[in-house]
Amino acid sequence: MKKKLSISIFLICSFVLSFNNFSISIDDIGMEGPPPAGNYKLGYKELKRAIKVEKKNKIKKAKIKYEKALGFLLEANAENPGNPDILNYLGFTSTKLGYYENAEIYYRLGLELSPNYNDINRNLGELYLITNRKDEALERLTLLKKCNCNEYNELKKLIETK
Repeated sequence: MKKKLSISIFLICSFVLSFNNFSISIDDIGMEGPPPAGNYKLGYKELKRAIKVEKKNKIKKAKIKYEKALGFLLEANAENPGNPDILNYLGFTSTKLGYYENAEIYYRLGLELSPNYNDINRNLGELYLITNRKDEALERLTLLKKCNCNEYNELKKLIETK
């Protein structure tokens, strides 16, 4: 019995020692961790952070985050042109940064691809209000009336307060 126990301990110790000498690191197999997130996801996350910071009235910090989001979203658009979601976020981010002409271009491109995209219609209506074009905002509201959705109610409330 003592002999079997000694042999077992010897084998276990040998295995542990040989395993320690045979360590594989992430670098040995050519990986440095999980793959990086795509530009779309990074832009979206940065946009959410910017909105959160803006709600806390930290305007300078929010602007930096909007600019960072815009950079990621522009790269995402170059990788995947014609994605209405990306165009919507590009329009929204551009509006927040005061790039109204660019925002309108992104929204209009998004609507060419997806005319019934409720968020884009609402956001474009809001942009029209910001740029003192209430009649065009009312046109967006008319388009949204058919959807019976939150976007309609949100834009209607904005128009009523202007």
